[in-house]
Amino acid sequence: MSTQTLASQPEPAAQPAAQAATQAGIRTPRPGPAASRRRELGEFLRSRRERIAPEDVGLPPASRRRTPGLRREEVATLAGVGVTWYTWLEQGRDINASPQVLGSVARTLLLDPHEREHLFRLADAPDGAGQQDSQALPPTIQLVLDQLGVYPACVRNARYDMLAFNDSYERLMARCLQDRTFEDRNSLWCVFTSPESRAAMIDWEDAARRMVAEYRAAMAEHVSEPAWKCLVSRLLKASPEFTELWERHEVAAPENRTKRWLHPQVGLLELNYTNLWLGQRLGTRMTTYTPADARTAERLRELAGLPSPHQVRCQAVASAAAS
Repeated sequence: MSTQTLASQPEPAAQPAAQAATQAGIRTPRPGPAASRRRELGEFLRSRRERIAPEDVGLPPASRRRTPGLRREEVATLAGVGVTWYTWLEQGRDINASPQVLGSVARTLLLDPHEREHLFRLADAPDGAGQQDSQALPPTIQLVLDQLGVYPACVRNARYDMLAFNDSYERLMARCLQDRTFEDRNSLWCVFTSPESRAAMIDWEDAARRMVAEYRAAMAEHVSEPAWKCLVSRLLKASPEFTELWERHEVAAPENRTKRWLHPQVGLLELNYTNLWLGQRLGTRMTTYTPADARTAERLRELAGLPSPHQVRCQAVASAAAS
């Protein structure tokens, strides 16, 4: 296997990193979309590795570790790949990873179906088996979202990860969601850590309490999964308010309700949101936001006429490059 051949090469000792990489047959990452994707891939793998305790994968508990989670060499050994190869993968080096090897890494890191899909997307590799087994979103879902026009809509799993959304939803959020990492593109995380989200949510206290209760209820079926525990751990460290709500042990089921949202450009919106279930096992649902009154209907049309946050960012980047 090419990955094993690459991994078996001795690591350069006294040579500069760029020269060593060239002699090893890999290309030094250059600025651009591909390099950014590889860097994001490395950060994603490292975050997944650091959330796993040794005992989660059958290793003896560690008494003293300078860093949390598994070591790189432990991941490489469990996945059956070379330590050097896996290190380079986390460092964002320009190396090829076969779907088989990526699948082995995904299993070792205990990735859930949506995290596995995200891994393969960042690695720019096909995952036929993963798409069949993980109930990943079919392309038709994005088509449905886009056809909703001025009505904001998104697809999330039970963990509140945003899996897809239309332009109207991104305009409603008033920030570029496409540039966020998969880990941070999570509604629960945004509610408790984003000042912009808090300012926009008129009924923040009630909404935050309900979301935490829904999360705790959904987590009952995923208590041993690292992704769920990791999000709770991050929120406990980041938000005293989440900690207070989490310790109440309240549970709730998702409901169709009305939300009041204060948009910085078009003003107050009163929206009826409706959950449409796409995958019951994974808790995947499409949430649509429709106007609760005539004033909101008019303001949604006004919102649709504004450039999306992603368009604004792209224009800014183009202007900066031209200057």
